[in-house]
Amino acid sequence: MPRTLAIGDIHGHLEALLALEDLVPFRDEDSLVFLGDYVDRGPHSKGVLDWLIERKSRGNVVTLLGNHDLMMRDAPHDDIVLDSWVVFGGDKTLLSYRQSEDKAIQFSDVPDEHWTFLRSCELWHETDSHIFVHACIDPARPMAEQLQTTMLWEKLIDPQPHYSGRIVIVGHTAQKFGWPFDAGHTICIDTWIYGDGWLTCLDVDSREIWQANKAGETRRGHLDSGPEPD
Repeated sequence: MPRTLAIGDIHGHLEALLALEDLVPFRDEDSLVFLGDYVDRGPHSKGVLDWLIERKSRGNVVTLLGNHDLMMRDAPHDDIVLDSWVVFGGDKTLLSYRQSEDKAIQFSDVPDEHWTFLRSCELWHETDSHIFVHACIDPARPMAEQLQTTMLWEKLIDPQPHYSGRIVIVGHTAQKFGWPFDAGHTICIDTWIYGDGWLTCLDVDSREIWQANKAGETRRGHLDSGPEPD
């Protein structure tokens, strides 16, 4: 039976993404919803974008825009954004495109299909039962009236139910204890892969959880009961 799988912030950790792909595993009939922040902080942002572009070419994949992806997209055109992006992990992203040790890093090293991918990322995704967005939403507004700053930058503090009654799935606000935050009406699956945490995949219907860390170690569990014992 096809599943709807939400995947949290990857932040350049291709090794965790590949381990998660093997653990779940992802099937062509599944709907995959990636919540953004594909780049920065981890060592393999280029590889993550390569993987996403290939996987998206097979269909049934939604890629949402994260604030780090937005900074990368805008950095070549805005020096202020560029300075901020480098500070917040863009330096590691640029290094992942470096072609040789003796060659200066340039934006021209980034393939055109990567810029096209970043421009194609959506701000939100809706189903009959769920809303998916990178960071946060205003619970009183329809999605078409949400502010971009809220959807990309706002931290998850005391979330309230969306007026539509749908469950909201977000990333962005790192859960540093390594397990998703579940308020019932709102679930955050950024589990701090760029720190000492995990990359999380959630089956939004069964509430099954799969996780991988930057060492390629994996575990599984259920949102209601926590990770399975080793």
